[in-house]
Amino acid sequence: MKRETVEMMASCALALALSLSTARSAQAQDAKNPYPSMAPIEKYLMDPDAEIALARSAAPPSISRDTTVMILGKNGYETAVEGKNSFICIVERGWMNSFNSPEFWSPKTRGAECFNPPGRAYGM
Repeated sequence: MKRETVEMMASCALALALSLSTARSAQAQDAKNPYPSMAPIEKYLMDPDAEIALARSAAPPSISRDTTVMILGKNGYETAVEGKNSFICIVERGWMNSFNSPEFWSPKTRGAECFNPPGRAYGM
């Protein structure tokens, strides 16, 4: 074979190897961090009645039936139910995880949480 042909084949093989390596690296990165940035806010929103029910599930009925319930709206958390006791119940999203959590921006992560009066001052 001519030297030019061998050099061209070697260059093509190197380019192919580099592109495959880059593709594998990108796939590995996506597997480690499936949610690299915030999704559109609509992805985090729930049906209001479902969110109220989920929020109340964080406490026994003796507390949750009279608690303030806040739900996530397009402009942040807003009061959906004004309570009679000093508790607040919410549905937290993935951003309540640590910043380095791969689920931080997940629009699927939801967890009910209630705060008692001392926690209310700290949490909400």
